[in-house]
Amino acid sequence: MADEALVVRYEVFRGAFTTWDVLFHQAAAFASEIGRDRLIGISHSEDQEDGVVTVWYWGEPDGGPAAS
Repeated sequence: MADEALVVRYEVFRGAFTTWDVLFHQAAAFASEIGRDRLIGISHSEDQEDGVVTVWYWGEPDGGPAAS
């Protein structure tokens, strides 16, 4: 598939009852699965002890991750 057909997608990892280490590990595993050529970036935030890590990546328009 041509790169022009790819769209920006994200996967969210969150948890008020888990550690940052677990959230970052889950996000890193997902980012490794999609491959560095599709990875845009990883962001994180916290609100009232609810951690959120988001992996931003280029994916297929139908919602599935693009093959690397």
